[in-house]
Amino acid sequence: MTQNQALTILKTGASVFLTGEPGAGKTFTINAFVSYLREHGIEPAITASTGIAATHIQGQTIHSWSGIGIRKILSPYDLDKLATTEYLVRRITKTKVLIIDEVSMLDGYTLDLVDAVCKTIKQSADPFGGIQVVLVGDFFQLPPIARHGENVPFAFEARVWQDMKPLVCYLTEQHRQSDETFLNLLAAIRRNDRMDDHMIHLEQRVISDDDSFEHTENMTRLYAHNADVDTINTAALNAIEGATNTYTMYSKGSESLVASLKKGCLSPEKLDLKIGAVVMCTKNNMQKGFVNGTTGTVMRFETGTKYPIIQTKDREEITIEPMDWSIEEDGKIKASIGQVPLRLAWAITIHKSQGLSLDSAMMDLRQVFEYGQGYVALSRVRTLSGLYLAGWNAQTFQVHPRILKQDQTFHQQSDSAQEIFAGLGTEDIEEMHKNFILAAGGTLDAKKVKEGKVEKKDTLELTKELLLEGKSLSEIAKARKMVAVTILDHIEKLIILKKVNYDNIAHLVDTKLQKALPTITVAFSACDTTLLSPVYNHLDGKYTFDMLRLARAVISSKSNK
Repeated sequence: MTQNQALTILKTGASVFLTGEPGAGKTFTINAFVSYLREHGIEPAITASTGIAATHIQGQTIHSWSGIGIRKILSPYDLDKLATTEYLVRRITKTKVLIIDEVSMLDGYTLDLVDAVCKTIKQSADPFGGIQVVLVGDFFQLPPIARHGENVPFAFEARVWQDMKPLVCYLTEQHRQSDETFLNLLAAIRRNDRMDDHMIHLEQRVISDDDSFEHTENMTRLYAHNADVDTINTAALNAIEGATNTYTMYSKGSESLVASLKKGCLSPEKLDLKIGAVVMCTKNNMQKGFVNGTTGTVMRFETGTKYPIIQTKDREEITIEPMDWSIEEDGKIKASIGQVPLRLAWAITIHKSQGLSLDSAMMDLRQVFEYGQGYVALSRVRTLSGLYLAGWNAQTFQVHPRILKQDQTFHQQSDSAQEIFAGLGTEDIEEMHKNFILAAGGTLDAKKVKEGKVEKKDTLELTKELLLEGKSLSEIAKARKMVAVTILDHIEKLIILKKVNYDNIAHLVDTKLQKALPTITVAFSACDTTLLSPVYNHLDGKYTFDMLRLARAVISSKSNK
């Protein structure tokens, strides 16, 4: 199923399980759906199963949102207390759409508890009290945490999942990896079908312990255990001579929400850096030229501010200034933390790498201890040539037997959903979309969306106004409370509609893009396409997808000038 087909289904208001391989575009699809809802005056509740995942999507954990916290059981007294908690009642009563990201790490017990709270507060016997629920994730990735050998049910084994019967949208496009050999290898792992030729490719990426630091000195290393990561990062930093610069996290807002943000933030509360430290960026800043997962080395510190200046693998130098992480509700920031968006990156755990896209990484998979860890680790890198392995154990590439069986069912259910909607007429689907917007309390005219008594403008027009004011991508994204890739999508649409031209976006072209533009232009022409993956592959991954997207917008705007 394509992203557009999934969006068509989501817009009907049906509860959906959105899944697909890493890099299939699940996050992009959800961001597009959220933008659509907001354009029509509907504010979704955005949550995730873990703090780290919640931080990535600027939401909060489902545990915090529902009020269940760390509970595994809810007594009648607990339910009654939650149902009379004013802020919870206000929050859940007005919720029409609930998004739960990284659902693979959410056990079935917890999902049933959230359902119970929603039913009680909504006074409805329908699943989740009649809220449209969008479950997002890939069960081949990290499973729920089980303590003391407990055999916890997966989310799809929850009672409410069976009652709700969500439509399955299984995305089949690939936007992270463009290496066919590598894609086939990852697909083989998902089928639990690791033929000899696939293992040969992995064996060719193995480096000896003696050579590992020589070949991967400034490369991020992935390990299964926190102890290995902490030991390597601390030892590596201590081995560097010279002064230490320390950056302390600042915060604002509710203590509990701040604590949740800190727990999920990849940057530490106290960040110690030295010249020569290997670091990883933990936020996206397209204008500056880095994304979550960009690695580099600290070269020096800016005079006066002492902000670190890092050099990336393509020898570009970037000044890294503090950025904010926040939790939003009803379009308002409830809590925020700020820190220099870096972390020491000689090593990182596989769990914390989930959601990252790395150009290259060295992985020690010899101590992998649970299903999905090895697959998550491999799928972080874009190409096989960017993969370096210290080794693996017998469990590393094992697939959970319950997931292997269930995945076949998900594929079948997705195919059925696709066939059903393919058989509907355009007018019928549009009517379903309109009915959902009205039922959710939204407006059909996106130009007349109201926030209180203030009339909202069309989302493209709002982006256009900020663009014409000369604001950068990061500034527009912050002002719109959107991610940079959504703003880039707006810009490309504005160019197509001939509402902006090159003169309006010229200020977005920094020195780095200016130098790369001729090469990228030739690559788009040589590939005879406007798609990003073929061009990324043609250029051997030299430029990020976001950079290629901006270059595509510039090229298009010049042709329209």
